[in-house]
Amino acid sequence: MSERNQDEYNHFYDDQKRKKRKGGYFFSSLIGAMIGALSIILFLQFSNNGSNSHVPIKDSNTRMENQSQTIEQISYEVDTSVTKAVEKVFDAVVGITNLQGGSFWSQAQEAGTGSGVVYKKQGDYAYIVTNHHVIEGANQIEVTLSDGTKVDAELLGSDVWTDLAILKVDGEAVKAVAPFGNSDILKLGEPVIAIGNPLGLEFAGSITQGVVSGLERTVPMDFNNDGFVDWNAEVLQTDAAINPGNSGGALINIAGQVVGINSMKIARQEVEGIGFAIPVNSAIPIIEDIEQFGRVKRPYIGISLQELSDISIYHQQQTLHLPINVKSGILIAGVEQGSPADKAGLKQYDVIVKLDEHEVHSIIEFRKYLYKETQIGDSIRVGYYRNGKYGETTITLTENKD
Repeated sequence: MSERNQDEYNHFYDDQKRKKRKGGYFFSSLIGAMIGALSIILFLQFSNNGSNSHVPIKDSNTRMENQSQTIEQISYEVDTSVTKAVEKVFDAVVGITNLQGGSFWSQAQEAGTGSGVVYKKQGDYAYIVTNHHVIEGANQIEVTLSDGTKVDAELLGSDVWTDLAILKVDGEAVKAVAPFGNSDILKLGEPVIAIGNPLGLEFAGSITQGVVSGLERTVPMDFNNDGFVDWNAEVLQTDAAINPGNSGGALINIAGQVVGINSMKIARQEVEGIGFAIPVNSAIPIIEDIEQFGRVKRPYIGISLQELSDISIYHQQQTLHLPINVKSGILIAGVEQGSPADKAGLKQYDVIVKLDEHEVHSIIEFRKYLYKETQIGDSIRVGYYRNGKYGETTITLTENKD
């Protein structure tokens, strides 16, 4: 073999050895990787089998073995200013059922339901304030206490002008009396809570919370449904939900004191969150009068009235002969014979424009001054026009026995 051929052979031989060594390294690495992977798989399987309390195991029928679990229940007593306030008054709020009809052959039927507040226990009796419209027309009144006990009630009296009524019941089963607060110191935005029986006794003792939305609101009242406003009731406005059946229930402050008697609600589809209550400071003198006299004693003049604004301009000037600058007042439509007005010389078709130093523009203003600013036995100066001429007279107020 030539020297050149020998060199080529040696070079080829060396190259083949190098390739074999590389193939051996690759094969050894592959085997090592496979052994390592198998070791990891075996280790994980062993770990899972040793901690099967955390992993559900399926049997041959793929059913899950039930694992025992302990559910911890934590209970605590909620005690807030709201719950404390409700607790003070809750048992003093009762249900009122208005029963009407009935005879020797049939029982009286339920005509409506409302709420009431026990405000006093004296001797063997308990006294309840509710709304006039809740008991209006009743032949019999039934009171349902907070524990479901039913007792018959006696109506001591009611007042349409303030929408208040007082009931008396046997006090033996009555366990709670609601304290009265001071409605004159309420503030806008102050929290208040309404308690009553919305939509009937099946929802007895319902609680709603809100705030004082308005003070000294006035709501027009038409008692005889003739289309004319007879009175403007002065009320508190709240956004605490007040629904039919809440009437007569308690509106309380955060101290658990009654500050209002729930009375009415604007119940139109487009209105939400506007409810009203009679301020307790306005209710107290009415309650006291009804307790003592069975009615509210108010000053009496003895005239029937008509708004001057309801009289045409023609008759104001041609019939009544009023000066052109007289734009408002109240017309005397009639004078009761022997009444204080008759004795003072007032006549039909006189137009009253002043009581004492206060100008009077409407019947409501006339009544408010008479009922709120005067008392039985007082003397008031009445300014009026008769046939175009201004005059004054003094009336001594007597008691209205109607």
